[in-house]
Amino acid sequence: MAPQLRPSNGRLLVILLLSLVPAVLSAAGARRSYPCKPPHLNSFPFCNVSLPIPDRASSIISLLTLPEKIQQLSNTAAAVPRLGIPPYEWWSESLHGLAGNGPGVRFNGTISSATVFPQVILSAAALNRTLWRAVARAIAVEARSMHNFDQAGLTFWAPNINIFRDPRWGRGQETPGEDPMVASAFAVNFVTAFQSQAGWDPKPNAGGEKRALDEFRTGGDGHRGSMMLSACCKHHTAYDLEKWRNFTRYTFNAKVTEQDMEDTYEPPFRSCIREGGASCLMCSYNQINGVPSCARGDLLSKIKEDWGFQGYVTSDCDAVAIIFEDQKYAASPEDAVAEVLKAGMDINCGTYLLRHTESAVKLRKVKEEDIDRALFNLFSVLLRLGLFDGDPAKQKYGQLGPAHVCTKEHRELALEAARQGVVLLKNDGSFLPLRRSDVSSMALIGPAGDRSEVLGGGYSGVPCAPKTLLDGLRDYLPETSFSAGCANTSCVNSDGFRKAVRLAAEADVVVVVAGLNLTEETEDHDRDPRIASIIWIGYPGEVGGQVVAEALFGDFNPGGRLPMTWYPESFTAVPMNDMNMRADPSRGYPGRTYRFYDGEVVYGFGYGLSYSKLSYKFLSAPKEIILLKYSSEARKKTEAGSEFLLIDEIMSCEEFAFNVQISVENNGDMDGSHAVLLFSRSVMRFKGSPKKQLIGFERVFTEANGVSVTEMRVEPCERMSTVNEEGKRILLLGVHVLMLGDEEHKLFIGS
Repeated sequence: MAPQLRPSNGRLLVILLLSLVPAVLSAAGARRSYPCKPPHLNSFPFCNVSLPIPDRASSIISLLTLPEKIQQLSNTAAAVPRLGIPPYEWWSESLHGLAGNGPGVRFNGTISSATVFPQVILSAAALNRTLWRAVARAIAVEARSMHNFDQAGLTFWAPNINIFRDPRWGRGQETPGEDPMVASAFAVNFVTAFQSQAGWDPKPNAGGEKRALDEFRTGGDGHRGSMMLSACCKHHTAYDLEKWRNFTRYTFNAKVTEQDMEDTYEPPFRSCIREGGASCLMCSYNQINGVPSCARGDLLSKIKEDWGFQGYVTSDCDAVAIIFEDQKYAASPEDAVAEVLKAGMDINCGTYLLRHTESAVKLRKVKEEDIDRALFNLFSVLLRLGLFDGDPAKQKYGQLGPAHVCTKEHRELALEAARQGVVLLKNDGSFLPLRRSDVSSMALIGPAGDRSEVLGGGYSGVPCAPKTLLDGLRDYLPETSFSAGCANTSCVNSDGFRKAVRLAAEADVVVVVAGLNLTEETEDHDRDPRIASIIWIGYPGEVGGQVVAEALFGDFNPGGRLPMTWYPESFTAVPMNDMNMRADPSRGYPGRTYRFYDGEVVYGFGYGLSYSKLSYKFLSAPKEIILLKYSSEARKKTEAGSEFLLIDEIMSCEEFAFNVQISVENNGDMDGSHAVLLFSRSVMRFKGSPKKQLIGFERVFTEANGVSVTEMRVEPCERMSTVNEEGKRILLLGVHVLMLGDEEHKLFIGS
């Protein structure tokens, strides 16, 4: 969390990194209008809850005129009064709490605030699946509560699961970090809990797999809606550049190899949909190998046919317009509309389809069937959400309201999420934690020290009860003084230095809050190349002031792990537009992320200290696994002669999964939980193979001077495999090394 420095006056200095390197309805009964309202508007077939959802969706479409259909193709879908269908706003945001970035969420009604949980990058550092589910569920409760009071929709465009490939990306804070396994796990747990589908088991079952999956995704029994809310995996895909030099997110052409696509960029989206059951996918602004993402019919078909996606595809906002106006990919507005509808996009965030679809139909570039296909997906999701099941007050979530927002329980959860995400980076001489009896005065220095609005990060709403860092420290030590020192974190003006130096000289302990905020990194703005950090608390949300004070004074034992690599300043010379993950020494390219980067690091992925000394042991793990069930086409050799099996040709991969039992010893006087990370590497290598990769993680609590035991399930085909240059997932045969801190265990995989 902080290194200690000893200025010439002998005072102790603690440096905090605030950010990563890396905002009218009246009374409770006055609820929104709704479809199928009795006594006159509930007789349409689509109101009949005994009919299957596909039939009900088709019924709505059959009753619409072409102009009415087109009016449904925007995020702001128009009302159809003659059918009793009110307008609907598809765009609501809930990245780490309800946010006003989209027009669907409003804080100007009965509910004026919502819990601002820690930004995703900090929650990800906790590496705790249970925590991720709990936060997503709490956000969902507040979201449905606001929906019931006409202050939010039912369709939310979160989570952001793009890989945090480059530390300069302004939206990296919104993501679970750089590792595909972590991003995938976060996506699955967030989506299932947010959509109220936490009990779904995606594993195959004898004979009834497809039927069970279809029933689950269409709404329980296939008739009534069962989803609490709709989550959206975004931004598909290879999207991680806002503005850098002459490149912008609107026109950037991401050149991605088949190897990197399969190995890095696609796994979180595949998991989000196939395992998480996400009901929405957002296609991104950028092109992928020369074709706009929203026009990549091959990728969208794969998502639907191979991954089992049943939901709607939305464009990012104005992403259809830029296909013609900025990218010049389409020859006309009508051609842009035709490209995306035929590719499989369903709804346009923006007005481009509203303005140009009718002329595209007249010019025979778009068929009405293309529109009907999009509408089927849209209405199916709304039906699964119960929007056409009658009075929402009488439905499953109808009683949620103001009493369920900004609750004590949600604040406690926000506190726990922030506590578990805090990463202790340096602690020379066990300087931390501080003891109140040893500190009589403290100085807090830094412009973010007395500003609660910077603690939430991007996509933050109106917090319930924010607490600044200064407030938090004064709760522990009333004699804490404060000086901003600089007007902002860029600190280009030294006018405030004199006061800051004076207060620091008078204090026993100096806490400096450094790092970034939304003036340096956010959507549409990539980070300044100057990167420096000491103690990392990410964007801790509205509870940040309390959590920082607790960490400094030892009310909890930090146990988070960095979800991204911290590179030296020299990394800023690496072109941000280079999408290759693997290093290429021939052109001086160092690669990216801990799996492929071959340079020096400041702090590595997964790094994090504790106030205790921790040690690990392998209690049990197999020494040999023999794969027997695979096709005759499975066994191959690399150019270097290493043997491998094609994963697609291995039968019953699940049969070869194994458990690793681990002991964790806390050699210290402080209880605490921390993230235990299990990595693997293959002794046999081939061109582009990862240096190592994460194959398991668990959050483990261990008492002071005690030992705890945890177990991780490893599926070799999924976790210990890699991808060759043809984009095929392969499992290298021979010796693999399991790594747990400094401990190693060799495992032979043969056939």
